[in-house]
Amino acid sequence: QVHLVESGGGLVQAGGSLRLSCGVSGRTFSRFRMGWFRQAPGKEREFVAAISWIAGSTYYADSVKGRFTVSRDNGKNTALLQMNSLKPEETAVYYCAADSSAIVSRTDPLEYSYWGQGTQVTVSS
Repeated sequence: QVHLVESGGGLVQAGGSLRLSCGVSGRTFSRFRMGWFRQAPGKEREFVAAISWIAGSTYYADSVKGRFTVSRDNGKNTALLQMNSLKPEETAVYYCAADSSAIVSRTDPLEYSYWGQGTQVTVSS
């Protein structure tokens, strides 16, 4: 069984930054594609960013390109999402997800097998 735990969410002013972490246990982390998604109230879960097994390939939603950076530390079994210049409309629960697929451009949540419980990010205007 794979277990994912997010942390790092909180309240930030518009234009501010947060860094989310996702700790993974249960299987070989280095063999997982890691993704980040978010879900605002009343909206569908949407793709934010993903990173491949060996951190050589990343993929971002157009809305976050240039502001968010996804990374991973295989030695610590951790995925990170650095979020800069946050906007109020990005208030949501942020989830990390994992899958054994190597294709980072697959943005459908159904493409991911394992999920964390989510962490709340609130951006005030």
